[in-house]
Amino acid sequence: MKNGELLSRTESAALRGIAILGIILHNYCHFLGFAVKENEYKFDPARPMQFFDKLFSFDSDLFIHFFSFLGHYGVPVFLFISGYGLVKKYEAAPGGDGLAWAFIKKHFLKLFRLMFIGYLVFIGIYLLRHSDGAQVYSWDHILTQLTMTINFFYFDPDHIIKPGPYWYFGLMLQLYTLYILVFHRWRQNRLLIAFAVGSILLEACFGNQQDWLNYIRYNFIGGLLPFCMGIWVARREPLSNSPEGESNSKPPLGEVWWGLISALFVLFGGMYFWTWLIVPAFIATGAIATVKLLSACKGFLSPLSSLLSPLNWLGSISAMLFVMHPIARELIISHYRRIDIYGGIFIYLLSSVALAMLLKWILRYIPKP
Repeated sequence: MKNGELLSRTESAALRGIAILGIILHNYCHFLGFAVKENEYKFDPARPMQFFDKLFSFDSDLFIHFFSFLGHYGVPVFLFISGYGLVKKYEAAPGGDGLAWAFIKKHFLKLFRLMFIGYLVFIGIYLLRHSDGAQVYSWDHILTQLTMTINFFYFDPDHIIKPGPYWYFGLMLQLYTLYILVFHRWRQNRLLIAFAVGSILLEACFGNQQDWLNYIRYNFIGGLLPFCMGIWVARREPLSNSPEGESNSKPPLGEVWWGLISALFVLFGGMYFWTWLIVPAFIATGAIATVKLLSACKGFLSPLSSLLSPLNWLGSISAMLFVMHPIARELIISHYRRIDIYGGIFIYLLSSVALAMLLKWILRYIPKP
């Protein structure tokens, strides 16, 4: 990593590891009936109060409540990393006006190559286990999911997008398109700020119309804040197509303060609608502060730095985990959601990793775009 860069390769992979761990645990825990539900697409002021009640009463199932309520915030971390990585990869050289179609095609094929195997397997399993498969997986739903337009074309995504996490592929394709058509061509910070602030204001305008807010947050407007943050941070650093090495300098004390401030804002900011809209920004800063502090642990704290290795490894297979964990959930949760809940979570995590490794092996034989 060059001097002045925020994230080394190890830290970036660890960030992805934190993000995917939160997402896969969330996508299991929030299906448990007793778990406190999240405020992801809509805002319900009762839910933060329910979470605080569990938190301060030291509920025996706090692990489940924590990931059910907060685990979905792994998505903003991925959005930050995506914006950050696009700048590092594509802005080391000037120009790019003629890249748009090739860029969009390349990234569509990369996402499609990653998604379609898991999606088709999930459909097959669902059809075998449920009687409503023909309605849930009608031809138009399958077509719009495979073209990654499902969350754009349907106004009520909650009841259309199956399996749930795959809506993210449509979101990413929208943001990639916006990046190459707008942010890559006009590289002014004020443009990034305008889009980020505009997205918050637009969401706020629909605060009393929850269905519209739900639709907006399933699409690119809902992901602009952390995505623009990643682009902005990367542009303040030296550009490199392939950063190597690690940071030799310890993070300043400011990392500790950013971690504490971010954690407090995530917890208490989620209680009110206007602050809830900007919580994703503090999720990103908090996650970054966490991996930077883990990197800096020395002496008697050095065992904490060993957490970077498993997080780094999870980050290296995060894309495959994202695709395959819904299959593991579909097979496991019905058997363990009422008995041996934590045993079920453990089996689910192991199964998700095993399926991710299988997909990684299969992808070796499918050419990259």
